[in-house]
Amino acid sequence: MIIQRRKTKEIKIGTTAIGARHPIAIQSMAKVPTKNYREAISQIQSLEKVGCAIVRVAILDEEDAHAITRIKNAIRIPLVADIHFNWKLAVCAIKAGADKIRLNPGNIYKKQEVKEITSLAREYAIPIRVGLNSGSIPKIFRYNAKLRPALKLVRAALDYVKMLEDIHFNNIVVSLKCSNVLDTIEAYQAMAEKCGYPLHLGLTATGFSDVGKIKSAVALGILLSQGIGDTLRVSLTDRPEEEIRIGQYILSSLGLGGAGPEIISCPACGRTEVDIEKIVNELQAKLSAFGTQQGAKPFKLAVMGCVVNGPGEAEDADLAIAFGRKEGLLYKNAKPLRKVASKDAVNELIKEWKKLCQKS
Repeated sequence: MIIQRRKTKEIKIGTTAIGARHPIAIQSMAKVPTKNYREAISQIQSLEKVGCAIVRVAILDEEDAHAITRIKNAIRIPLVADIHFNWKLAVCAIKAGADKIRLNPGNIYKKQEVKEITSLAREYAIPIRVGLNSGSIPKIFRYNAKLRPALKLVRAALDYVKMLEDIHFNNIVVSLKCSNVLDTIEAYQAMAEKCGYPLHLGLTATGFSDVGKIKSAVALGILLSQGIGDTLRVSLTDRPEEEIRIGQYILSSLGLGGAGPEIISCPACGRTEVDIEKIVNELQAKLSAFGTQQGAKPFKLAVMGCVVNGPGEAEDADLAIAFGRKEGLLYKNAKPLRKVASKDAVNELIKEWKKLCQKS
């Protein structure tokens, strides 16, 4: 199956372009007060190391907005200012150097205020994300009993987009986040049919971290497989680096890049004579230490506990190893390469992976 990405308008967020011709960008959000700029910088720099492409910060007051300048000078990735309630904070954030502004139609909706924001956004050549959440929909749609929850979001988003277009602003990204998986899927599918702007995927308030990972994988996986989505955030009640890691796994599982090498491993059974879980965890930890590169060529590494599926999996992997009791047979591009001791298997796989990376 080949995923055909939805065609969209190209939007530039700082130096990062998004849209159907460009890699899907993984975002996260700093989880410390923006005014505490040293902490924010430290967290964002940590996110950069694990492959975050775009980062968002919360702007609660002017001190937060002014901190954008300091933060921008210390990071490499585009920075998005998250604005609610007070339109003047959007103006401050733009002047401080934000690469994109997120506006919530549920609490910033007066046309004159929006006009002031778009005028400055146009001058600074930055986009606006129309960011809807199921918990903050404009009242005119929120209490419309005739609309399903997903369509309330869609109608609200389209209404806001029309207001922006009417004031001649079309540097737009849209998001429609629900905490419910099926509502999220329905909202994005409907919006994808009705506008040509890039869509930022995500759920909101996903709950306990493990549940949030599963809900995000289901909803985002379905949408991405349909070619819908240009940026994404896996919102978790967890460390922001974990949001990036899960986002990378989701993209990698669909062949859309994201996580460097994909590890394929067997679940182990009575035939397995090595500690597969230990080997795979060690391999993942060492690969993670190398970080990730946006848009890098994906590789598949297969780790199999016996010879039943090992040779077959090797045919579909760039590198593979099938274990016996004390050693494994290492494959490269489906061809047997050499035998390696079980204790050396991880280092041998990484050595061969590095060679593949150099040639790609």
